[in-house]
Amino acid sequence: MIKDNLKIFLYKYLIRFIPDALWLKIVFRIKMGYKLDLDDPKTFNEKLQWLKLHDRNPLYTTLVDKYEVRKYIAEIIGEKYLIPLLGVWEHFDDIDFDKLPNQFVLKCTHDSGGLIICKDKSKLDIATARKKISRCLKFNYYWALREWPYKNVKPRIIAEKYMVDESGTELKDYKVFCFDGKPKALFVATDRGINQTKFDFFDTNFNHLPLMQHYPNNKEKEIKKPNGLEKMLVLAEKLTSDFKHCRADFYDINGQVYFGELTFSHFSGFEPFEPEEWDYKFGDWIK
Repeated sequence: MIKDNLKIFLYKYLIRFIPDALWLKIVFRIKMGYKLDLDDPKTFNEKLQWLKLHDRNPLYTTLVDKYEVRKYIAEIIGEKYLIPLLGVWEHFDDIDFDKLPNQFVLKCTHDSGGLIICKDKSKLDIATARKKISRCLKFNYYWALREWPYKNVKPRIIAEKYMVDESGTELKDYKVFCFDGKPKALFVATDRGINQTKFDFFDTNFNHLPLMQHYPNNKEKEIKKPNGLEKMLVLAEKLTSDFKHCRADFYDINGQVYFGELTFSHFSGFEPFEPEEWDYKFGDWIK
């Protein structure tokens, strides 16, 4: 209990007095193993730290909000690319589970990780879900790694339709890296919630790239080019045309493309590439 209270004190109070640039330098040195150069950044991870400090478009707050971004998506590419919304609430106890379908997904709108996947409502542990979501609602995602877009997002809960792709299991994520609105590469996240998550990187022609980041490649099964790849690339360009760098995420569900989210700091800029040369290659794309 004392240890947990100390962590809460450090998070809520102490680190908030540390300026953003200094905090990023401290965390970068710990996580990446070398000194962050904000005067002449060269790697992808370094440049993401620079963008956190200097690229603070007020629109970003809307775009990382999982509820508010839906309006932007509808305006730019159309509502048909949105996963159906089942409800939005400010407090967990406001949710009327009797009105939700048997399968659904709960998400906090202001963070990464506030997620409950319900495949069978009769088996949902409401108490555990309440504890997780309520804890996430109290957490300001900005302070930990200084991702500015999240600082002023209103904490809420949304429910979306539970979706499956042709595998009948968890969805594959297709995450497109865009630079000045131009897609340059993507990765596919597989086996989430089944085995260890796998990441496989590809160029925009879906040629597999020889690199890893955080998770291993999927060597057990071939990742086939999705039917909606070209559509994803077109949509990604439309959604990110005004941004120095942004990652646009999609799903391909039985040939229909759906929007996932927009991310301005992939892994918050604290994740090494293997081999390291790819950190510089991705970094070269940010001008």
